Amino acid sequence: MLIAQVKDNQPLLHHKVQQICQANTPLDGDTTREGNRRSRDETRLVEVFDPEGALAGTEWAEHVGAVFRVQRTTHRRVTATGLWETTRETAYFVCPHILPAALCARAIRDHWAIENRLHYVRDGSFREDDSRIRSNPGVFARLRSFAANILRGNNLDNVSDGRYRLAIAGLDALRSLRLM
Repeated sequence: MLIAQVKDNQPLLHHKVQQICQANTPLDGDTTREGNRRSRDETRLVEVFDPEGALAGTEWAEHVGAVFRVQRTTHRRVTATGLWETTRETAYFVCPHILPAALCARAIRDHWAIENRLHYVRDGSFREDDSRIRSNPGVFARLRSFAANILRGNNLDNVSDGRYRLAIAGLDALRSLRLM
């Protein structure tokens, strides 16, 4: 299943997709809610639209069989004031086939799980974006991922905290880690 996000860097397609969603009623919809995780309360509405030839005559006509609109409303608690700040965001996705909204919602969330578990950890915990390695940076990126996987394999959910605790505990703690 291929689902691609349509962003502003494709202005013609982005505009057409917005028009499709505004002019048609959705074929299917799915609402999910994640409550109070990390001081955030998030509601997502995923809607499926049939482009019905609206892309005819464009280079996208044979590739886009369905359009998905994801509307996300996020309530985030601001620690300084104790108040809740609300943001709304709309994203558009395309797919060659019409799929159920619940399946699309799950696929989009699974993609972000990869982003959060891998890229965020490599940048946040290992400060990969600050790295000054210019010769074979891919090797070191793989080593960072390898280190994160070893920590997760030893039931350490928080990679940053795990690195800190291992650094303080010394070599005996490193030797106690399972590699496989």
